[in-house]
Amino acid sequence: MPPTVWSDALRLALTTFTVVPWPDRTSGGSGKPSPATAVLDRRAAGRAMAVAPWLGALLGAVLGAVLAGLREVTAAPIAGALTVGLAALLTRGLHLDGLADTVDALGSYRDRERALRIMKSPEVGPFGVVALVLVLLLQTLTLAQASVWAVVAAFAAGRCAITLACARGIPSARPDGLGAFVAGSVPRVVALVSAVAVAALAIPAVPGRPWQGPAVVALALFALLLLLRHLVRRLGGITGDVLGAATETVVTLVLIGLTLS
Repeated sequence: MPPTVWSDALRLALTTFTVVPWPDRTSGGSGKPSPATAVLDRRAAGRAMAVAPWLGALLGAVLGAVLAGLREVTAAPIAGALTVGLAALLTRGLHLDGLADTVDALGSYRDRERALRIMKSPEVGPFGVVALVLVLLLQTLTLAQASVWAVVAAFAAGRCAITLACARGIPSARPDGLGAFVAGSVPRVVALVSAVAVAALAIPAVPGRPWQGPAVVALALFALLLLLRHLVRRLGGITGDVLGAATETVVTLVLIGLTLS
């Protein structure tokens, strides 16, 4: 495998999922990949989506360490709220934006084309606002009591949702955009192995209950598959917004499950 494929993959993953900058060597300053690298870019897209869970685990480790430090100097709910804010900052809030847009589209009960137009609108409707408030509140309350390892597992699982959503066989809802670029780019076996690995990563998330972490991750990812099935029927496939919604949904579900006593 040419090293440039992995370089492209890491660049795409970092610049898509985090605020970390990485110059685009293929654009020549134009911002658009050159035709000669179109195949490489597609292969790189699959690898970028495949490494998403491990970037999520790294992000979770950073957030978990910050959370632990904050809980030493302030009340747990405040520490949770500040950690949620930091997570949004480190990801540019893109996943939250995708969640709001996806919920607005689904809540509109309009036909496919109209729903997709709603997703592209810069405005956030009432369904989107409620979804954002609910998710941010749940994440704040659960982070207030989550272990550091639970944070790592939750954010790894949230990015594993992206890997599963980009598995082969799941189409793009549009002919262009991020969804079209990454849809179907991850081999199914890679997506399955990633899900199993993230479930194993969650074993130490709940001290004294080694079964709870893997069970919670498995249930959250199964719920994601049901959601993806509905979205494919409703919208015709995935979009970049759907990937963001999948991430925030799974992170929230895993955090809830891992903090249940």
